[in-house]
Amino acid sequence: MEEKEISQAVVGRLPRYFRYLGELKDEGIERVSSQELSDIMQVTASQIRQDLNNFGGFGQQGYGYNVGFLYDEIGKILGLHREHNLIIVGAGHLGQALFNYMNFERRGFIFRGIFDNDPQVCGRKIRGVMVRPMDEMESFVRENDIDIAVLTIPKASAVEVAEQLVGCGIKGIWNFAHVDLRVPDRIQVENVHLSDSLMKLSYNLSSRACEK
Repeated sequence: MEEKEISQAVVGRLPRYFRYLGELKDEGIERVSSQELSDIMQVTASQIRQDLNNFGGFGQQGYGYNVGFLYDEIGKILGLHREHNLIIVGAGHLGQALFNYMNFERRGFIFRGIFDNDPQVCGRKIRGVMVRPMDEMESFVRENDIDIAVLTIPKASAVEVAEQLVGCGIKGIWNFAHVDLRVPDRIQVENVHLSDSLMKLSYNLSSRACEK
């Protein structure tokens, strides 16, 4: 049977469901209705039901959703039931901040290495892991079963580094460089442009100011 294609809008909401369900679970709440979840998340109950129905529904009429079960199932859908091995390319302020953020490991995203082309940075340790030179990146990816590369490097070098990563078998790229990468369809890329988010906030602030 042909697998149903899930829209990216639905996929984009799954981490929010996972996060809020995790909070309910931590509070000891065992079940929740779509309306209660709607009130917490500011997403309509109808949208919640439609989203979850893409994966089988999980709810029972008159009961709602079992919080623990739904949390675990969404975790599986998001691929969080297994570990992902990551590297960071770029040991600047952003790369170091991401490497030091412990919550990733609690979600199964394990940073195995960090790379940079600055000789003054290479050899330093971040959380006990040595910053390696770029010429060791390809062999490291192959030898350590790395799934995901995180790019926190300038735009000028991101395209070339992405090509290297594709060549050594990377499966996904989390890209913070200011360039939209073009890679083969088999490689999953998530482009993160922090300035875009800030400009969106600026627009909304400006719009509110104009309404007054």
